[in-house]
Order: sequence, then C-alpha cells, then structure tokens
Amino acid sequence: MSHIPQRAVHCINPDCQRPYPQPWGNKFCNSCGALLQLLDRYVPLEPLGSGGFAQIYTVWDEKTQAEKVLKVLVEESPKAQELFTQEAAVLISLQHPGVPRVEADGLFQINLTSPKPRQLACLVMEKINGPTLDEILNNYPQGCPENLVLNWFTQAVKILQELHKCQIIHRDIKPSNLMLRIPASTAPPTQARTGWEQLVLIDFGGVKQINAAMQRRASSSTRLFSSGYSPPEQVTGGNVGPAADFYALGRTMIELLTGKYPPELEDMQTGELRWRNRVNVNSQFADLLDEMVKEDVKLRPTNAAIILKRLAKINKPAKPGLFSQRQNATPSNYFVLLFQAIERAFADFLQAIGKTILFIAKALFNIIQACLAIIWAMLLSSLGACLGTIIGFFIAYRTILGDRIVELILGQLPELIPHSQTNFGADILVFVSAGLGTAWGLTLSGCFSQRRRFLVASIMGIISYGFGWLFWQLISPKQSSDGLVAMIAVSIFLLSLSFGFRSHHIVYALVAAFGTALIFSGLFIVGFPAAVFHFSPQALWSELGLPLALFALVAIFMSFWLGVSHYLIVPGLRFLGWR
Repeated sequence: MSHIPQRAVHCINPDCQRPYPQPWGNKFCNSCGALLQLLDRYVPLEPLGSGGFAQIYTVWDEKTQAEKVLKVLVEESPKAQELFTQEAAVLISLQHPGVPRVEADGLFQINLTSPKPRQLACLVMEKINGPTLDEILNNYPQGCPENLVLNWFTQAVKILQELHKCQIIHRDIKPSNLMLRIPASTAPPTQARTGWEQLVLIDFGGVKQINAAMQRRASSSTRLFSSGYSPPEQVTGGNVGPAADFYALGRTMIELLTGKYPPELEDMQTGELRWRNRVNVNSQFADLLDEMVKEDVKLRPTNAAIILKRLAKINKPAKPGLFSQRQNATPSNYFVLLFQAIERAFADFLQAIGKTILFIAKALFNIIQACLAIIWAMLLSSLGACLGTIIGFFIAYRTILGDRIVELILGQLPELIPHSQTNFGADILVFVSAGLGTAWGLTLSGCFSQRRRFLVASIMGIISYGFGWLFWQLISPKQSSDGLVAMIAVSIFLLSLSFGFRSHHIVYALVAAFGTALIFSGLFIVGFPAAVFHFSPQALWSELGLPLALFALVAIFMSFWLGVSHYLIVPGLRFLGWR
C-alpha cells in the first residue's frame, strides 16, 4: 500500500457489532472473525453508502495499487441475488469509457460464520473520481449552462446507444447516477474542473436485458423505478424498452437546465412538464427534450441513432451574424460591443413582453376551454339522463317488464316498504336507465381526462342509480326531500368512482356527491317538489316532467362539480404535494 497512508480497515460483515476500526494488516476482524483481506487482494477502507440491496465500500487493491469500489449484497432474497449477478455480468461485458470498468474476476463470494453462517456476494469495480451531476447542480441553483448540459446529454446518449445495442435497459437514469470522471491527480474528486470531463453512467442494479419478443408480450419484470424520472409504463410495472431510458434522460436534462425537480414543473392538469419559459435554450434542443418526456411511448424517439442525428444538427455552428461581421470590419470593438449589448437588452425586453402576453393569452384560453368543456359535459350528460329516463319510463310502464320487476321486488323484499303503492318497484327501471344514460353522456364527453370505458361506466351507472333507489327506499319510504338528497349523494358517489380519472378518484367522487346534494338541499328548501315519482295507476306521459327535470339537474350539477374538481381542486392538491 504505497500510494495511500496505512489506515484503519472496515469489516464488511453486515452483522458485525464493531466493524470499525480494524488495525491495518489484520487478516480477520477482531469483533466477528470475518475475513478482512478479500481474495488476498482487496482491503475495505470505508463505507460510501448504500444503494438498493447493497452496501458500498472503498477498497484498496494491492495488486494494482489503486482505490476501487466494492459493492456487497446484503439482501438474501433470490430476486436480489439475481439482479446483483445480472449487474455484474452487464458491467463485465461492457467495455466503454462511460461505464465503470469491472474485471472478469470482479464478482466473487465471501463465506461468513459469525454470528450466523451466510454468503456475501461481492462486486469490485472501478472507482470514479468525480462529482455526480446532482452534486454539480448544487452549484447552479438556477440551472446549469446550456453548453454543459448539451455536452452531458450527447455523452449520455452515446452511452445508452452502447447499452441498447447489447439489449440492455438501465432503468434508473437520474442526476445522481451520472458522474464526471476526473483524474485523481488533477482535481479534488468532488469538484469538476471544466464540466467537460468524461460522463460515466453508474448504478446498474436495476438493469434489464430485453429482446424484441419480450417487448411484444406482457412484462414480468421487477417493478423498479425512481420517482420523478421513470416513465409511466415503468412505474406501473408495464413493459419497458429503450424509450424508458430516453424518458428518464430527458427529465434529467430538463432538471439540469432549470434547477427544478421534474415533478415541480408538471402541469397540474395534464402532467406535462412546463419548463421552456424558465430558461432560454436552443429551440431544437428543447423540442427534442419535450419529445423524449412524452407519456406516450410511441411519441418518443425510438433509438439513440435518431437522437444523435438531431444533436448533430443542433450542434452545427451558426452562420456569422451582422454584428460579428461588423466586429471584424471595425477598427474599434467598443462601439460594436455597446451596440450588441443594446440589441440584446432590447431583444430581451421584447421577449419578456411577448412571454407575458403569451402567458395571459394562454390563461384566458385555458379558462375558456375549461368552461366550454364543462358546458359540453353538462349538455351530453343531461341529454343522456333525459333519454335514459324516457326509455326507462317506457319499459317500466308500457311493457310487461315493469310488472315482472314489481312482482320480483315484492316477492323477494316483501317488507321493504310496508305500505306499498300501485306500480311500486317499476320506477327502479327509470332510475337505472337514467343512470345508464348519464354515465354514457359523461363518458362520451371525455372532458375531464377520464378514460372512455363505456362498458364499465354502463355497469356502474346501472348499479349506482339502482343502489341509490334502494338506499332511498330503505331510508325514507315516503318521498321526502331528505331521502332524495341521500339517494342523489349515494348514486353520484358510486358513479363517479367508475370514471377512469388519472388520479384522486375519491376527491372527484366526494366533491361531486356532496356538491350536488348541497345544491338539491337548497332547491328543496326553495320549493322544488319532493314527490317526484308520484305516478298514477295509469302512469301518464305528462307525469314524466318532474323525473326528467330531476335526473337532468343531477347530471348537470354532477358534471359541474366534476369540472370544478378537475380544473381547480385536484390541481390545487397536486400543487400542495398530494399526487
């Protein structure tokens, strides 16, 4: 150990009671008896931290007289051992300056006997002397310079190109997993000299080997992801391909440019990143990054070669401008520089005014768009409710099915209502049909980013309104306003849960249910009739007016409150951190 001073040794036994300090030169730990000099070559010096299932140490390689990194698997599950072995195989097979070097014999096992018998899998790899991009970002709170980010981005894409050629997906790209390789003799390892050093991708513990057949069928991979960087298909445990790495790399570069954690840049309604107004970067570069972070995999670049081709155009030097020509032709540069400064200031002023006008215009457009969307949803849902009510009335009172329903209910639930009326029970067909129509109208509108699942919405429309009718009968045999309000709240709550909103399903359901029930409570107070379903024995069409009005208003108010949730309440909750 000629190049570093002899110092204390660290025991790598995870169960050791006193792992540090151990005297230099000891073969075995004084506390647990574990082997200290691994393979008669590697001497553990100090812990660097933990990552995933492993503990990381700095070790001294007596063969090469250099410091290296030792990764020790402390998790004993078969899946963790499989991932660890896979990481070692990938690093051994890759010979690229952007990947930590691992020798062929870098993977080995150590047998422990105390305090219990076990085997520790160990992996020795090159130690990268340099900061992570996450550490560099601490020096640039407003974002790193564009030229540095573009350089890191280009290097990262070339590394991914090599990985993807070997059918390997990294699956964990983020600023803390990208380092700059700095020769130990030239600079402190925590500080980059220029920012143009060799980029190195680290932490291959989550790599996945793929092939074309695997990408076409359903994924059975372990669900590993980094919040804020991993794409939706990876977070949900779906099938991942090269586009997953491109998504994470795009989000990483946007964070480096803006200095903001990606979720802080997300649009509270769409989830898309709103970052271009924060920094002034090459528009082609910004377009490329925006494509890489699309939620839809099909909209992202398909391979690294495409990205590198576009980068070549972005890095192409621009033609000399007017003032550069003037500078070459003018004896004195002072006036030229002054004129350039004035021009830049004027351009920045115009740009600021333009951004302000654009922001106001976008805000007004979004407000108008939201209002039109809510009105459209109210129109379709109310039309669906009215059509469903008419069809349900016809089936209940103009066909034999209504009589069969009455017999079934009175036969199965004879004590549901002690004083049953003529035609009692047939009105459940009016309810479920109105629920079906309301569900179809809201699903067809698609105004609140919900998935258009017509079958699920149809079933839940029938169940929710049918259950609401039953709930109403159990609470209030007489057609009181309290019973109707409870019925409306229950029906809307159940129906709202069936719509495939992107998130916050309970919030949508609660706001729609209680908001609509509150409005109807006010309507009943000011005189809206509570005896809505008081049909005569003949059930005349003229008696259908009140049920039509009730179900149409329920659909309208429900749509309104869903719109309030989608455009105001849910974005506010996301802003407060509830995602």
